[in-house]
Amino acid sequence: MAKATAKDKRESRKLSFALYRLFYGPVAFIRLGYRQLLILLGMFIFGTILYAYYDGLSALIALFASVSTVTIIGLYQPNNGNFTTMKSGEAILVMVLVLVSITAGASLFQSAVSMAASERGRVDAKNRLIKKLKNHIIVYGYSHMGKYITEQLGEIGYDFVIITRIPDVYNELLSKDLFVVLETETDIVGALNRAGIEKASLVIVADINDSDNMRLILTARKLRPDIKIHTVVHDPSMTDMAKDAGANVVIAATSAIGDLLAFSADNKDIVDAALAQGIVKFTIHAPSPLIGKKLNEVAETERIIGALRHGKFDSRIFDGNFTLQEGDTILVLGNRTNIIEHLETRPGRRTTK
Repeated sequence: MAKATAKDKRESRKLSFALYRLFYGPVAFIRLGYRQLLILLGMFIFGTILYAYYDGLSALIALFASVSTVTIIGLYQPNNGNFTTMKSGEAILVMVLVLVSITAGASLFQSAVSMAASERGRVDAKNRLIKKLKNHIIVYGYSHMGKYITEQLGEIGYDFVIITRIPDVYNELLSKDLFVVLETETDIVGALNRAGIEKASLVIVADINDSDNMRLILTARKLRPDIKIHTVVHDPSMTDMAKDAGANVVIAATSAIGDLLAFSADNKDIVDAALAQGIVKFTIHAPSPLIGKKLNEVAETERIIGALRHGKFDSRIFDGNFTLQEGDTILVLGNRTNIIEHLETRPGRRTTK
C-alpha cells in the first residue's frame, strides 16, 4: 500500500476533526447546561401533574399543556382561560412553573452563548483528537520561528501539537483547525499532558524567551525521561544550561534555525549540540557545477545537514538519489570561510547566514 502523503494526512485530520466536532459539540453543550436541562425536565413533569390534577386533563394533553407553558408558547390556557375563577392553589403553582422555567431557560441560553463564544465544542473535539495522536511532535512557542517550524513539519507529514501562552494566538490557531494547547504559568505540566507528551516522539522548544524554554525542558524531561528534546537558545551562554536541563540537541539561533529544527524531527541522530559551530545556507545558481550532482557526492567534502527545494524542506536528502537542481538551498555545517572557499569560488552563486 502506498504511503500516505502529507496532504492526505492533513485532509484526513480535517475530516476526523469535523466528525468529532459534529458529535462532541452537542455533548459539550449538555455538559455545560445539564443543570438547567434537568430543571426544565422537572418543570415539564411538574406541569403535567399540575394540569392533570387541577384541569382533569389526560396525561398526553397535560404534557402538551405543560410544554406550552414552560416554553411560553401559550397554546394552552389554564382553567379554559378564565383566570378569575382559577383556584388559588393552581394559580400559585402555575406562577412558580412559569418563573422557574423562564429562569432556567435564560440561564441555558446564556450557557449556549458562552459556549459559542469560547468555541467549547471545537476545543473538546480537538482535545479528544490530540489524545489519539501517537509519535507526534510537540512544538513549544509560536513566534515567527515556531510558525515556520510547524509549516515545515506539516510539509514533511508530521502530526504536531503547538503549546502557546498567548490567548489570542491560541484562538487564532484553534480557528485554523490546528492542534493547540493553551499554557498558563502555573500549569505547564497540564499543558504538556494535554499535548499528549506520554505518546509524543519529540519536543521542539522554540519560544522567544530562553528562561521559559528552560522551564519547559525541565518539566518535559521530568514527565518523560526518555523523550527527545531539541531546543533553540537565543543567548549562546545558555547552551550548557539547556543541556543540563535535559535537552538532547541545543542549537544557537541563526537564520537557518527554523529549517534545522524542523529537519531534526526527521533526522534525530545526525543533529546534535555540535551545530553551535555555525550553519551556512548555500543557494545553488547557474552555472554551478553542483547542478545535477548527487547530494551524497557533495557530502563527501562538506557536512550537509539539510536541503530546501522550492523553499520547503525535503526529507529525501539522505536516500542516495537526491540530485541537486538550480534554486536548491543546502544547509552546511562548519566554518563559513571554508565553505565559501569550497562552494562559492565560481560565479553566480551566493551564501546567506
